[in-house]
Amino acid sequence: MTVFLALTTSVLYGLSDFGGGLLTRRFPALTVVVLSQGIAAAVLGVVVVVTGGWGEAGPRLWFAFAAGLVGPLALLCFYRALAIGPMGVVSPLATVGVAVPVGVGLVLGERPGLMEATGVAVAVCGLVLAGGPELRGAPAQRSAVVLSLVAALGFGAVFALISQASTTVTGLFLALFVQRVTNVAVGGAALLVSVRRGTAPLPAGGFPWGSLPALAFVGLSDVAANGTYSVAARLGPVTVAAVLASLYPVVTALAARGLLHERLRAVQAAGAGLALMGTVLLATG
Repeated sequence: MTVFLALTTSVLYGLSDFGGGLLTRRFPALTVVVLSQGIAAAVLGVVVVVTGGWGEAGPRLWFAFAAGLVGPLALLCFYRALAIGPMGVVSPLATVGVAVPVGVGLVLGERPGLMEATGVAVAVCGLVLAGGPELRGAPAQRSAVVLSLVAALGFGAVFALISQASTTVTGLFLALFVQRVTNVAVGGAALLVSVRRGTAPLPAGGFPWGSLPALAFVGLSDVAANGTYSVAARLGPVTVAAVLASLYPVVTALAARGLLHERLRAVQAAGAGLALMGTVLLATG
């Protein structure tokens, strides 16, 4: 079940990133973050009320609040790195954030067996290669590398924090709601600063209402991914759940290949193959 839920997390994150990437061609990135997370927060608010999740309020919600603070900041660093450095360098660097939840699992006493450890190593190599490093590209600027690593630590920290935010299903709904409200508050503040500096929050033609379903899909997929990862990390080893949940770059690349007909580089195809091999080793370990 841990393997299934963690792989589901990768699929949801990968599709959410793909959808978000398409939307940033119409909207500023901050607008996409605020609107998609706002829709998710509204839906989660209804779910919390219906399930009585307010009764699960407790100290663990501070983990959700922290995840809500870190997430948007990591995303902003990631987008900024993409703007100033080669995507083929930035993308794989951002995926090394898997080291954070894996490290947390090891500190908490998890010791994967030989088969699982091999699967982790193979899958990590695969997801880094699947990021598509441009072996012949220009070297990334130093600031882009630093921003990429900060984003990686942020993404990894969100994995680690959200897995500690609840112990029950209804508590998980409340934790995800708190995380999303915090995301909207932080992203909204950053968007306000951006607007005051002269950046338009919407396209010149106004809000394209036809994009609303896509915004909802991005936000709700991201929420669902957080939820499935939290359950996966609670049911099984965090080291396994974190690595499998971090295979989303493979999903994003495959979605771009299938829907946008983008060609995979040889190194990306090799990375996808290694990631799948690592998954099989983890599933059988």
